[in-house]
Amino acid sequence: MEKTRNYFKEYIFEWLNTHIPAYADWIFAAIALLWIVVFSLAVHFILHRLLIKWAGSRATSSRWIWQRALFERKLFNRLALSLQGIIIQSQANLWLDAESTLLTTIETATNLWILIFITLALFSLLDVLQGIFRRSPTMRHFPLRGIMQSIKLITAFLIGLLIISILMGKSPLLLLSGLGAISAVMMLVFKDPILGLVAGIQLSANNMLAIDDWLEMPKFGADGDVIDISLTTVKVRNWDKTITTIPTYALISDSFKNWRGMSESGGRRIKRSLYLEINSIRFLTDAEISQLQKSKLLAPYLEEKLKELHLYNSELEQNFSAPINSRRLTNIGTLRAYMLAYLKNHPHIHQYLTLMVRQLAPGPDGLPIEIYAFTNTTAWGEYESIQADIFDHFLAILPEFGIRAHESPTGHDLRSLGVKAA
Repeated sequence: MEKTRNYFKEYIFEWLNTHIPAYADWIFAAIALLWIVVFSLAVHFILHRLLIKWAGSRATSSRWIWQRALFERKLFNRLALSLQGIIIQSQANLWLDAESTLLTTIETATNLWILIFITLALFSLLDVLQGIFRRSPTMRHFPLRGIMQSIKLITAFLIGLLIISILMGKSPLLLLSGLGAISAVMMLVFKDPILGLVAGIQLSANNMLAIDDWLEMPKFGADGDVIDISLTTVKVRNWDKTITTIPTYALISDSFKNWRGMSESGGRRIKRSLYLEINSIRFLTDAEISQLQKSKLLAPYLEEKLKELHLYNSELEQNFSAPINSRRLTNIGTLRAYMLAYLKNHPHIHQYLTLMVRQLAPGPDGLPIEIYAFTNTTAWGEYESIQADIFDHFLAILPEFGIRAHESPTGHDLRSLGVKAA
């Protein structure tokens, strides 16, 4: 092949020198350039119009996702264009002299061409991997987009250095050694991408945030599901369907609440108090105890508690005519026992997580009785419905224990007092 090429080259050049000696070099360069263009167009037609088009039609009908993704992201188109650059350069080296200015120009242009399309092909491959991995259940919540964008940023930076070195005719190491002088300017210009790159690495390495996590960050007004994690921003779809955009580095510099632990636990916490009127707290009468013993939930508690109190009181030589001299059942203690038994028998309360009914310190709003429990579902709508049903029942059952819920006086109450006083 080399001998054939040299023969044709020498034959054409000799013929031109014989017939058109003044313009032999220019005409030979034009013929070589024309041949390179025609050959390149033929290669382009074969690669793009025949091979890639045929392979693309087969991939479109394929059941494999990765095959369709490779052609949708134009990976092979960009690889083919890179190959065309290599072919053009090789053809130029075959037909042009090493000292030729045209050869130097073509080599420089094709080197840039190859670098650009190799970089674009790498970006396409990263997009394909991102699309495939996001379909995997194990990788779906991983912040792949931020990682891929970080790789693209680093690659673009390095390729940019190579392009500048090719245009300047200098070694890339020389450019790297001179970056210290412009590092301050680069830090200022690329501050957000650099901070986002560092933050994205920390978020991924520490598994702090993932796609579909419930993020709450009041400083930025974010409260909803994470829908995108990129190099510089994190997008959150709030519960009112608005979109909040947060700088990625803010998730490292500021605090935020990730509700993923709640979702993975399988239960969502109920932590709410009933405020009871303190003046309604008293001992239960025998008639009230007899009435409450009819409750299936309270009967075991009352039976055990009455035995305990009877044993305790029988050991004391006291006058039990005064309530202060004995232990007796209170309506508030019996209510707490009922509420706890009710929760333990509720079909939608998680029995393997913390479950208690506790009394908090009394205040201006009465005596708080707090329910601390977890539902066995994390769905927001179901959770609110379960919580409302529980407190509906507890509020309705208060009169059975002779207890009143605390309620601050309203304007209607004050007007009623004024009418009665008049």
